[in-house]
Amino acid sequence: MGPPQARREKPRVSAFTSANIDKILALQPDLVLAFSDLQADIVADLVRRGIDVHAFNQRTITGILDMIRMVGAMVDANDRAEELVGSLETRLAEARRRAECLPERPRVFFEEWDDPLISAIGWVSELIEIAGGTDIFADCRDRGAAKDRIVTAEEIVEGEPNLIIGSWCGKKFRPERVVARPGFAEIPAVRDQDIYEIKSSLILQPGPAALTDGLAELERIIGRWAASHAAHVE
Repeated sequence: MGPPQARREKPRVSAFTSANIDKILALQPDLVLAFSDLQADIVADLVRRGIDVHAFNQRTITGILDMIRMVGAMVDANDRAEELVGSLETRLAEARRRAECLPERPRVFFEEWDDPLISAIGWVSELIEIAGGTDIFADCRDRGAAKDRIVTAEEIVEGEPNLIIGSWCGKKFRPERVVARPGFAEIPAVRDQDIYEIKSSLILQPGPAALTDGLAELERIIGRWAASHAAHVE
């Protein structure tokens, strides 16, 4: 994952959970940045080869903003980092204000994975609420590991989400699989065909993109639901 320009112009040396150590070494990096326990083996291999590595583990919006500040400090770009953080904080505040104008907040199930079913990681759950929704599994947001955010189909049905938003990291979201699950036919989101995808590159990478492109997608989906729901009420 990363900015489209970087994906086009820079050599690909790593996926999320695997890396070509020799290709990384060939670049002679001064510093390698990593994320979460899922990259622990990559980090260990690089450290053993004498490379300086900093592993982040941010799981919340505050954590993402702190990460930006820390990277800025590490590369002597404090002013640029603070400027970016300020612009992101302004964007978040504006989204909150827009959400306050919504006549009703939809109940949202964000599906990070389908087998097993995994609910939203911390920053995504927070963004759902900032954009005007209610995460039906908000109580899971502080559980950093995906295995600790596994939910059941029965719990989703009981949560009666108005919106189902899928973002399957590494594979295409398949709404037809969602609607075919036992009991899902009576879920408001399925009944009203309010099932959407947000590309994982926009919302599941723990950096600025989630707070810009990811938030914008959530606002678009929730705003569309709110407008449609208000029309039906009238």
